Amino acid sequence: MAPRCWRWWPWSSWTRTRLPPSRSIQNFGQHFSTQEQTPQICVVGSGPAGFYTAQHLLKHHSRAHVDIYEKQLVPFGLVRFGVAPDHPEVKNVINTFTQTARSDRCAFYGNVEVGRDVTVQELRDAYHAVVLSYGAEDHQALDIPGEELPGVFSARAFVGWYNGLPENRELAPDLSCDTAVILGQGNVALDVARILLTPPDHLEKTDITEAALGALRQSRVKTVWIVGRRGPLQVAFTIKELREMIQLPGTRPMLDPVDFLGLQDRIKEAARPRKRLMELLLRTATEKPGVEEAARRASASRAWGLRFFRSPQQVLPSPDGWRVAGIRLAVTRLEGIGEATRAVPTGDVEDLPCGLVLSSVGYKSRPIDPSVPFDPKLGVIPNMEGRVVDVPGLYCSGWVKRGPTGVITTTMTDSFLTGQILLQDLRAGYLPSGPRPGSAAIKALLDSRGLGPMGLARVFLGLGETGC
Repeated sequence: MAPRCWRWWPWSSWTRTRLPPSRSIQNFGQHFSTQEQTPQICVVGSGPAGFYTAQHLLKHHSRAHVDIYEKQLVPFGLVRFGVAPDHPEVKNVINTFTQTARSDRCAFYGNVEVGRDVTVQELRDAYHAVVLSYGAEDHQALDIPGEELPGVFSARAFVGWYNGLPENRELAPDLSCDTAVILGQGNVALDVARILLTPPDHLEKTDITEAALGALRQSRVKTVWIVGRRGPLQVAFTIKELREMIQLPGTRPMLDPVDFLGLQDRIKEAARPRKRLMELLLRTATEKPGVEEAARRASASRAWGLRFFRSPQQVLPSPDGWRVAGIRLAVTRLEGIGEATRAVPTGDVEDLPCGLVLSSVGYKSRPIDPSVPFDPKLGVIPNMEGRVVDVPGLYCSGWVKRGPTGVITTTMTDSFLTGQILLQDLRAGYLPSGPRPGSAAIKALLDSRGLGPMGLARVFLGLGETGC
């Protein structure tokens, strides 16, 4: 049985929530004195949201103790399992999390699944406050015929496969086809396309898993289409990821200049990041490359392309019905202005042959426990500034709070705000004032349920001699 714990060594719409009335900090001592008691706080999830929340709490309360619970054996969430292996600079944020973990007021417990091994109510009984920061563990389904065929995967699962996420290690995608189609035009879509087309000799210098590297060495994928429902102005990827694709060794871009007609005039008033992105797309699609670049593209054995104004309608099966053979796309046009722009079908369709379909149309959170309110339509926990609706002492941060949007710095700001709100409530006396047992109670519960030797088996990471 896997150890139940890793004790970490260094390494819009919910207006019915009534916010606590303002009280002065002078009343704080009547409720919860920092000089007399240690606030026991639990964070569920060890990705960026969890760690940034813990960081804020530890920094701004000199006696607070924070326990972080994680369903995986190891910490860091999407930083570990969601960032492309050829982007090590993004993972540098782990250094910040390591500093948080060095505190002697912080503990990490892995392989503990909240909602299964222990309930949220049991955590609330053991701690003065609980913060849910477990992220978005699921993907948005396509909801089209043929989605269940072999050869169709979510981009989330594919990313987990090449990064070694335990639940995706056995994914075994068949890369024997010539053409792959990625549905969605965000950064994750470009990450997946880049990994599919990057020469394996380059990938072996990264921390990609050996199993994935071996499969990619045998891959026959030569062409990757990245498909979006709307047009160039609405792409969700950033200029860094686009530039990497354009400069990817051994590949050439395939962009239809017709898709960019009239775009030059429309981007003049765009914000600078969007304008720069569009200008790079325009140059790549419409300008004749220089001699050196033209020679590089001519010698490329692989290619990638962006297909705009196409919406997935059906995954087409092979004649024997055993796997994917193509995808039927509805041709779309745009209606509306600005943020309200939406793609509507024109009535025309086209079939695109392929042997691999990867859906990258978004992540979504799951409900964690029946006692926690959850909005299935928005895929978030109803909250006001991080306070969970109608559940005093329960908070949330990160994607499960606001939805799967933004980058790591967005999550940092969001999590700091939740931490700030929690500490305000603590000082104002809105959280339990008596002592709470914290992890001791949870260890006892898990032990009584036979979920590990002594409830939580201690696994030392060997990165220092003092615990956190």
